[in-house]
Formats: sequence, structure tokens, C-alpha cells
Amino acid sequence: MRHIRRMPVSALESEFLPMSPLAEHIVLRDLDIENIADFDVYLQHGGYEALRIAVTERTPADIVQTVKDSGLRGRGGAGFPTGVKWGFLPKGVYPRYLLCNCDESEPGTFNNHQIIDRNPHQLIEGIAISAYAIEANLAYIYIRGEFAAAARRLERAIAQAYARGFLGRNIFGTGYDLDIYVHRGAGAYICGEETALMESLEGKIGQPRLRPPFPAVAGLYGKPTIINNVETLTNVPMIVRHGAVWYRQFGTEKSPGTKVFSVSGHVKRPGNYEAPFGTPLRELIFSPEYCQGMRGNHNVKIVVPGGASAGWLTADDLDVTMDYEALAAKGSMLGSGGVIVLDERVNAVEVAYKMDEFFKHESCGKCTPCREGTYFLVKVLHRITHGHGRQDDIPLLHDVYNQMAGNCFCLLGESAVVPIRSALRLFPHEFERAIAQAGNGRHDIITLSVH
Repeated sequence: MRHIRRMPVSALESEFLPMSPLAEHIVLRDLDIENIADFDVYLQHGGYEALRIAVTERTPADIVQTVKDSGLRGRGGAGFPTGVKWGFLPKGVYPRYLLCNCDESEPGTFNNHQIIDRNPHQLIEGIAISAYAIEANLAYIYIRGEFAAAARRLERAIAQAYARGFLGRNIFGTGYDLDIYVHRGAGAYICGEETALMESLEGKIGQPRLRPPFPAVAGLYGKPTIINNVETLTNVPMIVRHGAVWYRQFGTEKSPGTKVFSVSGHVKRPGNYEAPFGTPLRELIFSPEYCQGMRGNHNVKIVVPGGASAGWLTADDLDVTMDYEALAAKGSMLGSGGVIVLDERVNAVEVAYKMDEFFKHESCGKCTPCREGTYFLVKVLHRITHGHGRQDDIPLLHDVYNQMAGNCFCLLGESAVVPIRSALRLFPHEFERAIAQAGNGRHDIITLSVH
């Protein structure tokens, strides 16, 4: 198994861990180089070489084909092939836009933040190459409003690239022009959904659009638009520089490359870990290369492998491999790669309550199943966790989430169904016990902040 990078959450304040055995890194690369966020340092270590190659030696169609051949899949959650997505743009329709989704809001996910904080130029280079590939002359980075320092760092890096002629007019003397702007959101989780992101960027209320038409056909300002996640775009320079065959040496046939897993919870060493797709979950949690096991040597009880929207796994599922296909076969998903690991001290009812409380707070209110369904889920879960559960609460929870499932306008409401459905399926006895103890006051439940 190839290990990529071991990076603790506190990496910005602490020393780096020893370099991993693999010589090449893809997303969390060069983080041990001092001042790598500075343009000149990035350039000295091969930065923007892939952009030069793309713009001066390759056609846009060549770049699209290379990304298709690499098998790069979108890291925003759906895992859709990136090159195929680029190919959906209608021919001959301009202007086109590239949007970088940096609205990292999924509970348990924090890799975008580290990429930007430590090495922002690799994202800018990825955006520039991708914009050239789809023949766009304007790109936006839609960044979560709370990432104020990260936004300033991106703006500084973009200004450096403009000053040196790597952005703006006539890049490398080829006649290709590209402008990149940073747009700060206002902290709404729903704006991570690509059509809500476009609505917000246009100055409207951040609510999802009805599809079709899809963004590739009619996106920002009604023009063809491609929306890619930060981690997706950060892969592009290395693919262009080293080729699709090189990229496919990592991961699996259907899930090639690497993934940055944001691991939090009751592990000894939480943090961002870049590992090849196909790495076993057990290895990610217990290997000394990664999280080094559970704090206090407690037992694993719940693993949420792809952010709060992903179906729960248990200790019986630790041999599953971390790739799109294997997790789907387990009834879960890779999602954003936010791996939340909880030990046997937590109560499943409380975990579901905290997660659904998040979805209730972040519901945009556009559709009734989500707006009302999340409210009722949280109301019933609050009642149970505070010692006032009723005998009919379990069938009521089943009834509410079944009415939500498949009936919401976007995936937020569908995601809110996942924690309660997982908890009821895997730990029904904990609901029954909590209801049986009703009237004894709030239960002694150990909780965990997932972020």
C-alpha cells in the first residue's frame, strides 16, 4: 500500500511528521517546503510548469482527453468523472465559466482549508489549466465566508500570479486570457450545492435550481458553466505534468488516484491524510502511518465515512476499502471524505440528533419535505434525548423520514434522512432504552463535536 502524506490537524502550528515513503505527492504536496505559498518558492519547485505545458504545447481538447484518460473523479461528493463533465459543454457557445466550489461546509470535512492555507498556488494553477481546457476566460472561487484568512491568502496568491503574467492578458504570449476572482459566501451550507452556489454568486438567495437545464448547458448567467471542487482542481496540474498513466498507478481501476481523508473523532491522531483509493478503513484508523488507533484504546462503534451525509458503518465494516464502489456496496458513500470515528461511549440517538440538528439549521426552506421534515426529526430526537420520549416516537421517526426520502428538492433533505435511518437500523435498542427511561431526566450521553 502506498502511503501519501500524514498531516495532523494542528500542522499549521506544529512540526511536520516525517515524509512518507512515496516520492510523489498529488494534493498535499510540498507542504514541508518553507514559504511554498509564495509565488517564487512555488515556481522554484516546479510550480506553474503544468500550466505552461498546457497553454503552450497542448490544445484544450488534449487537456480534456488527458483528464478523461486519468479517470479523475470529482471530489465534491458525487464522484462523477471530471473529464466527462467537461465534455458536456455545448460546442460553440460562449462565454463559458469555471467555478471552484470552496464552500467547504460538510461536518467532518476540512481538507480544502489546509490546501489553501498551505499551498494556494497549486489550486490557482489547477483552475487556470482547467479554465483553458474548457475554453473559459473567467473563473470564480466561491469560498466559505468563515474562511476569511484563507480568502485573503488566495487573493494574495492570485495577485502574485497576475503580477508575473501567469494570469490576465496573453498568458505565455499565446493570446489566452484568464481572470480569476475570489467571491466570499455568507456561511450557508446549501451554497455548497452547485446550483445554489450559482444563485448566490449572481446575488440571489442561495437556493437550488430546478434541473434540467444542467449548469454545463445553462449555468452562471445562463451560460455554460463547469463547477469543480477544490481538491478536484488541485489534482489537475500533476495529471497534466505527469500524464494519465502515472496518475492511474494510484488507487483502483474504477477509483484511480488518491483522496484526502479528513479524519476526526476519537482517533489518536486526527488530521488530513492523503491515501490511494482502495485503502482499507481499518488501515486508515489503526495504522501508525495514519491515525494510530483509538484514543484510550476504546472500541470503534460508529464510522461516518464521507461526512454527515454518508450512511453509518460499524466495527464490523472496518475491512471495507475507501473507494466509491466499495462504500456504495455497504450502503454508504465516500462523499466529501470526512471520516468521523466514534467509540463505544457515544449514544447513537444523540449522534443522530446532533447531525440532524445541523441539517435543520441549514435547510434553505425552499421545499416542504426538507423544511418541515428536518424540524420534526429534530423535535422528536430532542424529546427522546432529553428524557421525554414516547412509545410512538420510533414509528413516528420512520414515518417522517420515509416521507422525506425521495421527495426533497435537493440532496440536503435527503442527507438529513441518513443519520436517523442509520441510527434506527443499526442501534434500535438504544432508542428503545432511551424511551423506556423517559421521565428520569436527561440521559448521561457522551457527545462529540464532529468538527
